[in-house]
Amino acid sequence: MSSPEYRNRDTNAPFRGGGRSVEWPDAISKALIFWTALLLITLLFAPRLHAATAVEVTLVHKLDEPRGFCLDIPGFQTRAKPEQGLHTHSCYSYQGKLAVDQAFDAGMIASGTFRIIAFDRCMTAPSMAAGSQLTLDACDGRAAQRFEHRATGQIVTLAAPAYCVTAGAGPSRHGGGGNPVHLIRELTLETCDHNHDDRQRWRLREAFD
Repeated sequence: MSSPEYRNRDTNAPFRGGGRSVEWPDAISKALIFWTALLLITLLFAPRLHAATAVEVTLVHKLDEPRGFCLDIPGFQTRAKPEQGLHTHSCYSYQGKLAVDQAFDAGMIASGTFRIIAFDRCMTAPSMAAGSQLTLDACDGRAAQRFEHRATGQIVTLAAPAYCVTAGAGPSRHGGGGNPVHLIRELTLETCDHNHDDRQRWRLREAFD
């Protein structure tokens, strides 16, 4: 049988020990809020916290550029201007490493998103029409940022899979550096056509080959 002293205790009263009192319900609520918030933050940012494998997205056919053409941000490496979207440019990997303005996250490409790592921007097709340019926008998973890199090498928009990411027909124009000088072509969505395989088939590579 419980002692009178125990029966008379208020079980909701603060626990007192070491000179402090703790309101048990309040402490448990705060702990639950903390761990719930931590879990939500982890789930939200986990896709960007993984160790990304950097790759160039380069044309299978080298056209008039022996170093290959890569998806690239206009400007120069860390000073590139993502607000200007994407074009194709001589691949920088011949210099011994991938450039930050050409390095995409291989894992995210496999899941349908072309994210350029250093700038945390994603390739976007704002208009599903032939001739439309590819932009770089904040990565938010919208339909315009969903692509498929097919086994054929074609990169198609999932929202309009008849359209392929396509390098310009040329002629190539000169860039601002390189020896020999770097070359540039436009980048647009165009109707997928095997007659244009030389400008519509892409591969990923981690180093110059």
